[in-house]
Amino acid sequence: MNARIYKQMRYFTLAVLCAASALSQTSADPVAEARSLLDAGKIQESETILRSYLAANPSAADAHFLLGYALFRDQRSKESLAEFTAGAKFRRPRADELKIVAGDYVMLGDYSDADKWFSQVVSETPNDADAWYLLGRTKYNENEFTAAISNFERAITLHLKFVEAENNIGLSWRELNDYDRARAAFETAIFWQGDAPVDAQPFLNLGTLLADDHKDNEAVPYLTKAVALSPANPTAHEELGKTYLAMNKLPDAQAELEKAITLAPDVSALHYKLAQILRKEGSIDRAQQEFALCEKLNGAHSSSKTPNLPPSKSAGPK
Repeated sequence: MNARIYKQMRYFTLAVLCAASALSQTSADPVAEARSLLDAGKIQESETILRSYLAANPSAADAHFLLGYALFRDQRSKESLAEFTAGAKFRRPRADELKIVAGDYVMLGDYSDADKWFSQVVSETPNDADAWYLLGRTKYNENEFTAAISNFERAITLHLKFVEAENNIGLSWRELNDYDRARAAFETAIFWQGDAPVDAQPFLNLGTLLADDHKDNEAVPYLTKAVALSPANPTAHEELGKTYLAMNKLPDAQAELEKAITLAPDVSALHYKLAQILRKEGSIDRAQQEFALCEKLNGAHSSSKTPNLPPSKSAGPK
């Protein structure tokens, strides 16, 4: 799964838990044990019980849909879709169930079908802020940035100070090459978090935007905050390291790139950047080792893009 899809699905899995909880609560009593196991995160045990139940009750739509959700949680999207298709022979899926279907298509990278089903969800439940957000993320991945902004704005009208939506408005304006609107959106997403922010993404995105505009001194405080809020995110360390490199702060740049590599050792571009820094510092042997690692990873067709992994949240798109 590429980083962009992973990032989207990270939030989606969290957002859909509430919808799936409603789905589960209406399931037939015989699947109560499987539902409880699934709520406890015991996906395999839940799947075993559901498959056994469906063997004797193949027309139980609720059980098919609950199994589809379990398989979605296990990132087995094709099998999940098969269960929703089987269940749909006996009952039309509700909007919260269609949300999971759309999520399966996101996981498969099939944004066209994800768009179709998220659009159906918002037509049936127009007050679902998360659904509007997820439709916006899908439009973003389809490079329909103006439509994405419209969907994110709709989400914010339903969920005031929806930080993730405002952050994604900034990302969309950035893709449309509107620097000022992108900056304003990232700043708003930061402001909405107040004095105790938890979401690193707006800080990371604003810092990167400023660094790309050669405003390194302005960028560093935002990137430093992003690292503090999300220390396990290799992209935050990479961007801070790149900015330090542009400022010729080589030891700081080296430290951040090394942290990024520890978190994402198979990303060839990180080794290449570290090699450049080491060469500037005069560490020729170490630089050659990093260049060699970069070449080896490229030969193995490893990723050249650093994953941007937002932190888990207790409830409720990155």
